[in-house]
Amino acid sequence: MVKCAMAIRYKPIERDQLMLVPYDLTEWIPEDDIVHFVISAAETVRIETFAVNERGTGSEQYHPHLMLALLLYCYTQGIFSSRKIERATYKDIAIRYLCGNQHPDHDTICDFRVRNERAISEAFLSILKLAKECGILKVSTPTRFCRF
Repeated sequence: MVKCAMAIRYKPIERDQLMLVPYDLTEWIPEDDIVHFVISAAETVRIETFAVNERGTGSEQYHPHLMLALLLYCYTQGIFSSRKIERATYKDIAIRYLCGNQHPDHDTICDFRVRNERAISEAFLSILKLAKECGILKVSTPTRFCRF
């Protein structure tokens, strides 16, 4: 009895294939992902206290709601470095969605943090309170301490 060897079939890898219709990034992010809450919460913050370029000179600036949401979401993901946040705007689907496929550079991110430290702190506090009210954030006091 002769066994016929079957050809192994693989799906083709077509990295250079152009997309006729671009992907909708919302389809790649689960409905319960925290990025949706972060975007909504950041948009509730009043932006009057944020420092912006009032003169309107230079390049268009990123909206304070976008920058605030970017920082808050990255912090929830353990990303704190401005350079790593910039890199994440290219690599992380949720961050790319949050930024609307824009990519603030690390200098812009750092400058926003420095110029708006107080406004960001106040916004974070109000967003944390909102998250607690919504049941997203659970705050508790440890009842037992471990000694090492």
